[in-house]
Amino acid sequence: MKYLPIDSSLFVKNRKNFAAQMKPNSMAVFNSNDIYPISADSTMPFEQHRDIFYLSGVDQEESVLVLFPDCPNEELREVLFLRETNEHIAVWEGEKLTKEAAFTTSGIKTVYWLQDLEKVIFEMSTYCDTFYINTNEHYRANVETETREDRFTKWLLAKYPGHSVAKSNPILQRLRSVKDQIELDLMQHACNITEKGFRRILSFVKPGVWEYEIEAELLHEFVRNRSKGFAYTPIIASGNNANVLHYIENNQQCKEGDLILFDIAAEYANYKSDLSRTIPVSGRYTQRQKDVYNAVLRVKNEATKLLVPGAFWKEYHVEVGKLMTSELLGLGLIDKADVQNEDPKWPAYKKYFMHGTSHHIGLDTHDYGLLYEPIEANMVFTVEPGIYIPDEGFGVRLEDDVVVQSQGEPFNLMGNIPIEADEIEELMNS
Repeated sequence: MKYLPIDSSLFVKNRKNFAAQMKPNSMAVFNSNDIYPISADSTMPFEQHRDIFYLSGVDQEESVLVLFPDCPNEELREVLFLRETNEHIAVWEGEKLTKEAAFTTSGIKTVYWLQDLEKVIFEMSTYCDTFYINTNEHYRANVETETREDRFTKWLLAKYPGHSVAKSNPILQRLRSVKDQIELDLMQHACNITEKGFRRILSFVKPGVWEYEIEAELLHEFVRNRSKGFAYTPIIASGNNANVLHYIENNQQCKEGDLILFDIAAEYANYKSDLSRTIPVSGRYTQRQKDVYNAVLRVKNEATKLLVPGAFWKEYHVEVGKLMTSELLGLGLIDKADVQNEDPKWPAYKKYFMHGTSHHIGLDTHDYGLLYEPIEANMVFTVEPGIYIPDEGFGVRLEDDVVVQSQGEPFNLMGNIPIEADEIEELMNS
C-alpha cells in the first residue's frame, strides 16, 4: 500500500462498536474481496472489501475476520485468518501480512492461517446460536457478480443449517455513516491531494488540450502524493459533454470558449473524496457562463447550511429543489407557468438539474447511510448541485465534501480548493 500506517485504535474501536450491537451468543464473519480476472492470466487491481477493512485495517486478499464477543474461549472472540505467506510468495507477489504485522495493523491477537479456517469455525459454531452474514444492501447496489462473501455465506449456511441468521449490514450502515476523527483526518488528506491535482490543472488547461491529457496530469499528482489514483472513474467533460452526467470517455479536444466540467477526486487509504468544478478552457467565463456558475454556487452554499443534525435526506432535497427553482427563474430557463403546472413527481427544475444534491461519502464514494434516519453530527456528505443546458452547449456542477457539525454550519473539507469564479480566472491567468 502507498498510504502510511493507520492507528490501529480506529479498528479496535470499530469492532467494539459493532460487537455492542450484536445479539447475545452470536458470531459475525467478514471476507476480503476476490481478485477479479480479466482474461488469460490478467486480473483487475485488488480493491479490499470496505467492511473487513473498516473492522480490521487488513488490506489484502484471502483474509477473513470473525467476531464472537460472547465466546467462552476468550482467544476466539476476535479472530483473523490470513493466507499463509512465505519466501516464495514474497519474491513473486511482494510482502504479505505476517501474524505479527496483522496484529500491529488490526489490534487482533488471534491470527490463524487460512487453512485452519474450517476447523476453527467448527469450534466457534458449537458455542454460538446466530451467524451474522454480510450482505450488500446499499440503496444503489446492483451486483451481478458472485463475491467471495456470497460464496462463503452459501457454504456457512449449508454447513450449519441449525443456526439462526442475522444481518451485519444494518449495523454497518449506521456505524460507517458516522465518522471517527481518524477517518475524518484520512478524508481530509484525500481532499488535500485532490486540491493539489486541481491546482495543477488550472495552470495546464488551455485551448487545444485534450481531456485525456488533463486526466494524466491529475493522475500524476494523485499518485505522487501516495494515492492509488482516482477515487472513482474521472469525468473531464468539455463543452456539451458536460450534459452527459456520467461522461467518462475523456477523449475530446477542449475548445476556446467552452467550459470543462470536472468530477474528479483522489482516494487515500481507501477513503474517498469527491470534487466537482467547472472552469473555462480559455481562462475567462463569458457573462452567461458566469451567471449560471454563480447561480449553482449560491445553491451549493445555501444547500450546505441545510445539512444539520435531525434533518432528513428526502426533505433536504425538497428544500434544495426550491432553491434551484428560484435560480432557474432568475436565469430565464423556466418561468412561473412551468412551476405552476409542474408534475410534483418531476418538478420543473428537474429539466436542468436532474440528479440528487448530496450523498454520504467515506470508504465508498456513495458510502453507507440509512436515508430514512435523521442526519447526525460527523456524517460526511457531498453537496453537488448543477445546471445543464444542452441548447447552450455547456453545463456547470460544483461539489464539495462537508462534515455535519453538532452545532453550526458543516465543516468543508474542501474549503481550500478554489471555487469562486474570479479566483479561478485569476489562477488560470497568473
